[in-house]
Amino acid sequence: MLRRITAYAALTCALAFVSAHPARAFVMPSAMKTLRVDGLRLAARLPAQSAFEVLDLSTGLHVMHNANESMPAASTIKIPVMVEVFRQMEAGRFTLEHHLTLLASDKDYGSGDLCDEPDGGTYTVKDLLSLMIDISDNTATNMLIRLVGRTRINASMRRLGLTHTRLASDIRTDTWSVRQTLRSSPADMVRLLTMMAKRELVDAWSSNEMISILEQDQINTLLPEPLPDDVPIAHKTGSFSDTLDDVGIVYESDAPYVIAVMTTGLPSLGIGRSFFHALSRTAYMQEERLASWRSLVGIATFADSGGIMPPDIRYWQNSALTSRAVGGG
Repeated sequence: MLRRITAYAALTCALAFVSAHPARAFVMPSAMKTLRVDGLRLAARLPAQSAFEVLDLSTGLHVMHNANESMPAASTIKIPVMVEVFRQMEAGRFTLEHHLTLLASDKDYGSGDLCDEPDGGTYTVKDLLSLMIDISDNTATNMLIRLVGRTRINASMRRLGLTHTRLASDIRTDTWSVRQTLRSSPADMVRLLTMMAKRELVDAWSSNEMISILEQDQINTLLPEPLPDDVPIAHKTGSFSDTLDDVGIVYESDAPYVIAVMTTGLPSLGIGRSFFHALSRTAYMQEERLASWRSLVGIATFADSGGIMPPDIRYWQNSALTSRAVGGG
């Protein structure tokens, strides 16, 4: 009983956190303290700029390092593009089956194969979303940016409270300036993904669809690499020659969490990957410890306290769902 009372006492903590239970104040659990110490030690050893945030969905407790720093977003910027696509679908502008024509001006050769297709071909919004997220096709991304409008993407992100996320142009990877034209921060990405996990981003249907798309990301060499094979992760990677990013929702059964990690100025991508693996591993281990603490003090997991369990990946693949009536054509 004394331990339970102490766990809810309002004590000042050195580690920044936000509580998902506003009426309660927690002593910072040792798992989160360890995560912060381990994370900072890994960042100090990395010979490059790094920033990260890990947020526990059940409590709102989080650890941060440079999380509000503007960083090269690379292909993680495709999540805001996807969000705006779903926002405009919800508003009735078009459906998942709306067709777009490939233009020569859409093509970028940095990632994906759509750039090799002949001009004039048509592709559905649904197909372009899958290409953009799951194999990170830049040309598909530029087609969707053209559809929804770059200024509208930026305006929507500002309305959602993202202060560092912006597209100053479409995706043009043949110039060094792409590191400045595509920007975000771990805090922005955690905010966006937390709203998505809570089914509050656009609406519940759209959030669920977006999570299903992110679960099918085929580039799994960063945050997912050290996780057990049976742990789903809805995530998006990004990379340049000196930059690695990965942001996502990890659906560990009793300890779901959001994680966003960004690095730049890496001397090699191999060094960057090792950093991601170590940080992802310690985040997963400490989240499991945190779950034990929550059980002790009587805090339910995210799914048991109003959240929704991760979607079945077949949800997005079910063609019947693409006929949702949202107007347009």
